[in-house]
Amino acid sequence: MKTQNSTAIIGAGPIGLAAAAHLIERGEHPVIFEAGPEVGYSIKQWQHVQLFSPWKFNVDKASKRLLKEEGWSMPPEDELPTGKEIRENYLLPLASLSSLKSQITLNSKVTAISRKNWDKVKDHNRDEYPYILTIEEPDGKQYQVEAESVIDTSGTWFNPNPIGSSGIPAPGEKKNKDLIRYGIPNVKDRYHKEYQNKSVSVVGSGHSAMQVVLDLMKLQDSHPDTHIHWVMRSTNLEKVFGGGEDDQLEARGELGIKARKAVENGKIELHTPFLLQQINRKENHEHALEIIGNKHGKKKRFFTDRIIGTTGFRPDLEMIREVRTNIDPGLESVGDLAPLIDPNIHSCGTVHPHGINELKHPDENFFIAGIKSYGRAPNFLLATGYEQVRSIAAYLTGDYDAAHSIELNLPETGVCTTDFILDEEENGTLDTEEESDCCTIETQESEQENSCACK
Repeated sequence: MKTQNSTAIIGAGPIGLAAAAHLIERGEHPVIFEAGPEVGYSIKQWQHVQLFSPWKFNVDKASKRLLKEEGWSMPPEDELPTGKEIRENYLLPLASLSSLKSQITLNSKVTAISRKNWDKVKDHNRDEYPYILTIEEPDGKQYQVEAESVIDTSGTWFNPNPIGSSGIPAPGEKKNKDLIRYGIPNVKDRYHKEYQNKSVSVVGSGHSAMQVVLDLMKLQDSHPDTHIHWVMRSTNLEKVFGGGEDDQLEARGELGIKARKAVENGKIELHTPFLLQQINRKENHEHALEIIGNKHGKKKRFFTDRIIGTTGFRPDLEMIREVRTNIDPGLESVGDLAPLIDPNIHSCGTVHPHGINELKHPDENFFIAGIKSYGRAPNFLLATGYEQVRSIAAYLTGDYDAAHSIELNLPETGVCTTDFILDEEENGTLDTEEESDCCTIETQESEQENSCACK
């Protein structure tokens, strides 16, 4: 057993390091446990991808202040960084600061959290007991540490959603995992030999799917026998392609415009609405895999060589099983965030700024922040996570006025559909019934109300 710490932070990504920076500015000495071998290890998996948001939205204010004290220069605020640039030009210098470096422990996966000697069931004087975290090293060795508070910023990257339409792996999905990748693989460079002149199926309808489809099209330019299937459940292509020129993040809007043109030009074979139900290996067929699904109530099939799943991610909730949490039963997000981010209610990437009031759990001084706080919901921005941990750090150090204030103004998506129906004729796919009032954002800092530009 190791000595008790004031705050334990899980994850040395941008949000975890930002949480540490805010606490350090307030005189605290948090410890950070990172499961991977490097800082920003999740970002390294998609470092080839250019972000939608410019540098000014991707650097935390407290982190920026600590870096500038050591002579760091902020990259041009309006430039769009890649994941690699975020990691190498911002996160690694931040983690190298003497005030942070000694607090970070790599290759240390948090596998369980609880109250010391007090399981989830026990009520009496619960808040008087410290948290205890079980840490596992790569060789399987485990040890435990104590902490007065915990901020879970472990993310979701290494826990992708399956591509089966029912939220569980489709029959054959696990068996054929050698031909399936998830997330945003670098199909143009690192993995190009795996996809060139192959039939490739991209499953999903979000920004990650669009990014992979467009990257495959660039591969198609030099290897014209590359055939691209785009498989999605959504029936509303207007929602899929987004706000276009109305999106305040120009690169995000441009991505949708390019994807729309690719579909209209016939460079992609679109399968929609397609509910993927089974994957079969075809040993003696021209293509390696058979995909079987349902389209308009009828069984459909086609053949492909590789599959890329871009159906999002979900949080690992097992490690917080013994903590009393407020988790939404549908989204698996922090419960009080769900009404703000639930895609069943609205599709805005423009989410109300929020902080400590929405992030509290029944167990005092336990928080989930960053993309994990969104559960399965999409459209998380780093700036949102930075505001979350600023508010949490203020709360943990007794600055309740700062904790309850909101200091964030997010860019709007340019599209907001708020009323959805479940269309049974499309086998449970979401479709819009009508376009209703746009989502609005209010900030206590500016006292302005901004509305989405509805399509």
